[in-house]
Amino acid sequence: MLLARKSQDFIPTLFNDLFDMNWNNFPISTAPQMNIKEDDKAYEMELSIPGMSKDDLSISIDQDNNLIVEINKKEKKDDKNSRYLRHEFTSSQFKEMMKLPDNICKDDINAKVENGILNITLPKKSVEETKQAKKQIAIH
Repeated sequence: MLLARKSQDFIPTLFNDLFDMNWNNFPISTAPQMNIKEDDKAYEMELSIPGMSKDDLSISIDQDNNLIVEINKKEKKDDKNSRYLRHEFTSSQFKEMMKLPDNICKDDINAKVENGILNITLPKKSVEETKQAKKQIAIH
């Protein structure tokens, strides 16, 4: 004897439609938390980037002396044989530009990722190097 018939006809189609479509398929811009500290020898930047690897990061200096930190995490593509019932992992992008002070040794900047933290070390020039970098312009 069949007491109850199993059916999902009573569940609204909106519920099923939400799970069948990519309704949240757009990049999300995220701003990682950042600490910047200074001592006599260097500036130290720390960015919180959990789940990111060095392959997701780009660090550069442009022609205007800006330090550019970019994060571009692409969504992992799965095979077409499976179907998500819930899909919240998305791509994320972040770009930060910071004007570097004149007393930075650009050739000695280094970065490393460890335990979800991006550490960027910006060594300072000595006082003598900074003074030498200034150029006096003659007035005629």
